[in-house]
Amino acid sequence: MNVISINNDNKKQAKRLLQINVTANWGSHGRIAEGIGEAAMAAGWESYIAYGRYMQPSQSHLIKIGTRWDQACHLFQTRLFDRHGLASQRATYSFVNKIEQIKPDIVHLHNIHGYYLNYPILFNYLQKNNIQVIWTLHDCWAFTGHCAYFSVEGCEKWKEQCHNCSLLKSYPKATFFDRSRMNFLYKKSSFTSIKKVILVPVSDWIKGLVSFSFLNQYPMHRIWNGIDIEQFRPCDRKEAISKYGTYILGVASKWEKRKGLDDFLALRQCLPEYISIVLVGLKKEQSRLLTKGIISIERTENIEQMQKLYSGALAFINPTWEDNFPTTNLEALACGTPVVTYNTGGSVEAINPATGIIVEQGDIIGLAKAINKIEAIGRNNYTEVCRARAVSNFNKVDRFHEYISLYDKL
Repeated sequence: MNVISINNDNKKQAKRLLQINVTANWGSHGRIAEGIGEAAMAAGWESYIAYGRYMQPSQSHLIKIGTRWDQACHLFQTRLFDRHGLASQRATYSFVNKIEQIKPDIVHLHNIHGYYLNYPILFNYLQKNNIQVIWTLHDCWAFTGHCAYFSVEGCEKWKEQCHNCSLLKSYPKATFFDRSRMNFLYKKSSFTSIKKVILVPVSDWIKGLVSFSFLNQYPMHRIWNGIDIEQFRPCDRKEAISKYGTYILGVASKWEKRKGLDDFLALRQCLPEYISIVLVGLKKEQSRLLTKGIISIERTENIEQMQKLYSGALAFINPTWEDNFPTTNLEALACGTPVVTYNTGGSVEAINPATGIIVEQGDIIGLAKAINKIEAIGRNNYTEVCRARAVSNFNKVDRFHEYISLYDKL
């Protein structure tokens, strides 16, 4: 998979797509890149995916960027000197040589942060070679001097000039130095240096933010994330209900304050005893802090188990304080389950009044009232309309084809 074998003498060679992401076929963004690659190959493209760490077998040609030592050094420079994205010089020069071999028609960027890539070196190469770039924005890191999200803090420095960062302890965490001003200037210089760029925000919310940033000079084409609507579909609710009773569901890959863990603890006090809370993804130490009536599932065995959990739930609750476009909302809808979410980022874009309820951030009573409303209407009355919305808007096959159509137009 990691060996590149290219015949550049073939006059009728296929168009070549190179995607760059921190992971390959791993995690939500890695799986998105994998799906795009598969759709591209079905349309006659050659597909390459370059990644920093964590991978699973892929249908595309995989290219590993750097070593564990490179990543450790990058992490060190980030923690001590707030130089995220400015280390990994040797690894990035080596990767650029591989790009020179591939000669891609399109370079599609995803998350280029994550301790594995030097963005000035990469963008200098893209600019000099006038390569067409598509950049899917999964968070806000591309236009800030440090952080990936800033909405909870209410920071707006990124609109003009980052400085005196109050989010240094957030990802990518820095300990001693605040280089947010210089980082902002470096990013602005690099990211606005190339001409042929189309930005793909994955929500209308982040599209709106970009319009106030230094990236607003580029055209944008919003493409929502998608899911596998065949794997996530309504199933018999009896098994989950017999095990957990009447319950609401929360899911996160990493539970922390911004994902609403504290809000679930508070919500427990506002619900009747017969309604349980089931949380998926908690660590063991977090599970020990749970009160009666909250059930912890550290991890699920397979997608079928998640399908049953989604389908059996009275409602899927997403009290997230910072998010772009969470796929858990989509998975719940595809299983016929209504979604209750805070008015946060792009999370609200997954639902409409028929498929869920939006609650203001921190309104625990509002969450409880929304759950009571869904119970009063009847959970089964939501199944068809939630499923229909997921099929119409969030089928990953349709979303991947939207990317291929964008490629072909270029």
